[in-house]
Amino acid sequence: MGYEYSPVKLADGVYSVGVIDWNLRDFHGYETPKGGTYNSYLIVDDKIALIDTVKSQFSEGLINSIRQIVDPSKIDYVISNHVEMDHSSSLSEIMKLAPGAKIYASKRGKTGLFEYYKEEGCENWDIEVVSTGDELNLGNKTLMFIEAVMLHWPDSMHTYLKEDKILFSNDAFGQHIATSQRFDYDVGDVIDDAAEYYANILMPFGSQVLKYFDKAEELGLEFNMIAPSHGIIWKEHIDDILRAYKSWASGETVPKVPVIYDTMWGSTEMMAKEVLEGIRSAGVETELLHLRKNNLSLIIKEILDAPVIALGSTTINNGMFHSVAGFLTHLKGLKPKGKKAVVFGSYGWGGGGVQRAEDELDKGGFELLDKGLKVKFRPDEEDLKFCRELGVRLAEVAKHE
Repeated sequence: MGYEYSPVKLADGVYSVGVIDWNLRDFHGYETPKGGTYNSYLIVDDKIALIDTVKSQFSEGLINSIRQIVDPSKIDYVISNHVEMDHSSSLSEIMKLAPGAKIYASKRGKTGLFEYYKEEGCENWDIEVVSTGDELNLGNKTLMFIEAVMLHWPDSMHTYLKEDKILFSNDAFGQHIATSQRFDYDVGDVIDDAAEYYANILMPFGSQVLKYFDKAEELGLEFNMIAPSHGIIWKEHIDDILRAYKSWASGETVPKVPVIYDTMWGSTEMMAKEVLEGIRSAGVETELLHLRKNNLSLIIKEILDAPVIALGSTTINNGMFHSVAGFLTHLKGLKPKGKKAVVFGSYGWGGGGVQRAEDELDKGGFELLDKGLKVKFRPDEEDLKFCRELGVRLAEVAKHE
């Protein structure tokens, strides 16, 4: 169960009013061991605007937070930056309390709201479509809308509070962490959490991220705060998160080679450890990542800035081990670009696991560096020597990317 946090003042008349989901452990298949938040923002001026809502299970918490500042019936405008239900599914509850409120959304956002909430009286909602550069005056404060197509849905948009230079960035720049703190300077190394979030949600959309930065520059946007819909608010480390997003979106890498694998009777694990030892001996960062003993979303984060990966799979039923197949399905959907890979693994009475993994990596856009290294049954000392040599070669490739 989640609960509302006490409203936090961000600027004069600007409040964070969302909820914390301490027990969130799965976000549409993305593992979230640290929990999460659903952030919503209230702006009180001559007119009152609510930016995004929260997941429907926590609507009461949102309403309680708003009530600590204003009567929810006095809300004049609701900004729907994104129709996905973790942001919009409390909208019908808000509209029951403020039936005269006007909703602002992108063109696709309006279509999505009608499709999601056709059973909840949405035909009576007053929804105005906005595009990049459109503005809404609240009195002393002005909201500007910025389309953020495919960050990470077609309907996505951001809202910028011009006078206070606050960007309400919805799913961009977020993290999945549950914390009673609201700002970046109160919480450890949030860039690491943001990297995991980016890798698992926004990695396929790097070109759109770069286009968004171009658009922000054209509009002359400056940021005193970036307030996403998940996690903490960026205030002291804005330049850091902007640099990180540009780096991730551009596909920049560091010399590292994650060794990702699964094993049945330990033979493929023996190979994985020797590949890792070869990489380590060549002075390149590496990590041993067993697919059933590590958080999958963390493994994806390790691939984000790695130029090369080593993937190990035992063979079962002439194919990949099931955990390797699931991992590659997920990875292929995230469309990492400019990556290289090599596959290794053991087999018993029949092969096929290494070849199937190579096929999937090739389909996912990876460049295969070597023909897969296969060992029947248990690797001997000569086989392990080949594994160490493979690790050294991978390290040299990583150094020169």
